[in-house]
Parts: sequence; structure tokens; C-alpha cells
Amino acid sequence: MSSARANPLRLVFGALLLWAFASLIGVGRRDSGSKPARLLAPRPDRLGRKGLAALGVLLALILIAAIGIPLLLEGRAAVAREQWAVAITGGNPVDAPMLMIRNGCAGCHSIAGVPAAHGRTGPALDGIAERSFIAGVLPNTPRNLVAWIRDARGINPRTAMPSTFVSEADARDMAAYLYALR
Repeated sequence: MSSARANPLRLVFGALLLWAFASLIGVGRRDSGSKPARLLAPRPDRLGRKGLAALGVLLALILIAAIGIPLLLEGRAAVAREQWAVAITGGNPVDAPMLMIRNGCAGCHSIAGVPAAHGRTGPALDGIAERSFIAGVLPNTPRNLVAWIRDARGINPRTAMPSTFVSEADARDMAAYLYALR
């Protein structure tokens, strides 16, 4: 989604990048005896303080871009995953970590983002959205995940997972949280 207005941070970043590059190649230097070829290939011993500052800014901008862009993209992907999870489950993942602790999920499962959820009895629940089946018996759909969370033993009497009998709304919230996990 692009906007007609330019992002001010992007403009500042671009301006600093242009300034640093121009300073390094010598644009704007007042050297009457220099040839055009020298402007494009400055010698390191002629950089001076302004050139070294420009080089430092350029390197800092490259470092910021190398670190910041992947973080920004990951943040956008996480938001998109959460919006998708809310849309398919009808749940709200915000309260899910507390619900999972209160209902004992954290005792048996490892669940990213849920404090003290390091259980080893059940499977780790991150990445559940990419799985084909729930507990190896149900096709992985939002409706099936909600049903499994509420009454696992009603679906498979031999499972180790207890039936929680949480409300439909709480199960939808937990399902939304699990589908939003990477």
C-alpha cells in the first residue's frame, strides 16, 4: 500500500545518503586544478574531515538500513499474520496468553510469548498455522482448532490433552493467538 505523500523519515534518510555520497566523490569542492576523473575517484588521503564525516554517515546509514529494514518488514509481517488470524477465527489474540496460563495450556505446551509456557508434555504450539493437522487427527481449520481447544477428549478420547470446556469466545481468542504465531 503506497501513499501519495512521502515519508519524512525516508526523505531525511535519502538526503543524508545523497550528502554523504556527494561529499565523498567531491561534488561541490572548489579545486580549480582538478580533472573530472578525480571527482569520481577521490583518494583516501584527500578526504579530509568533511570527507571522513561523510564516510562515517554513509557507513552508519548503510548499517541502519541493513538492520532496520528487516526489522521493519518482520514487524509488518507480524501485523499481517495477526490480522489474518483475527479474520479467520473471529477471536482477539490480546487476552490469549493469560487465558492459556489460566487454563493450564502453559503447563504442557511451549508457547511463544506466553510467560512460563515451557511444557514438554504436548507439542510446541508455534507454527501451528502451517501444520496440516491438529493433534494428527483433525484437518487444521479454525473451526477444528476451536473445537479441539474446548473438548479435545470429545474428539479423541485417547489424547493426553484434557477437555478445557472454555467458552467459545475464549477458544477463538486462543486460536487467533496460535494462528498469529510464526
